[in-house]
Amino acid sequence: MTEAQNDFTGLVAVVTGGASGIGAAIADRLESGGATVAVFDLAASARHTSFRVDVTDDVSVRDGIEAVVERFGRLDVLINNAGIGAAGTVETSDDATWQRVLDVNVVGTARVSRAAMPHLKRSPHGAIVNTCSIAATAGLPERAVYSASKGAVLALTRAMAADHLREGVRVNAVNPGTADTPWVGRLLDAADDPIAERAALEARQPHGRLVSAGEVADAVVYLAGPRASSTTGVALAVDGGMQNLRLRAE
Repeated sequence: MTEAQNDFTGLVAVVTGGASGIGAAIADRLESGGATVAVFDLAASARHTSFRVDVTDDVSVRDGIEAVVERFGRLDVLINNAGIGAAGTVETSDDATWQRVLDVNVVGTARVSRAAMPHLKRSPHGAIVNTCSIAATAGLPERAVYSASKGAVLALTRAMAADHLREGVRVNAVNPGTADTPWVGRLLDAADDPIAERAALEARQPHGRLVSAGEVADAVVYLAGPRASSTTGVALAVDGGMQNLRLRAE
């Protein structure tokens, strides 16, 4: 293993929502880089040490963090990846949908970060990476609640970065475009024409395809690692150019 591949040797990382999709890919990358990985999810991880943690329950979150530290002796990296989606406009989304999505995506991120922060401050490599979204920076149709939640995650990332930089904890985010994940797969399955819907999702990203979970994981692992020690308060787009590029039609 090269030095670059071994950046996380001796470090302990928590990945929320790490049992599937992007979270599982992040956990795999961290472990291959030498980290001891603990997955927080409502479902058990097939490949990593997992703890059943509900990010909407403060007691569950605090118990999970303390269990990790008790078992592994430290906590160095937190990946706030747990999240849920919602389709609809501001007109069609009811209060229950707003409360559910914001509780998981925004307050859940804050809950886990709050519980982890005392341990991250003691680490020589304390880092948090939040999974945000292209929905935080581009207006997408039928995604009012989800977009609002991810816009809040983006603002929270920058505020946390400012609050905790001098305490030795870096905070960054990744903004994936539409990724080829089980959640997107379920949305496609529910579409009237799944093939046409997939083609439309691929076409709106300038590189012409869905983003892979592994591509997002690579960006997360870079931001979480010691090699990014001068990077904080950043939202790294992994979106095939969707955020910033406007290509001419061929």
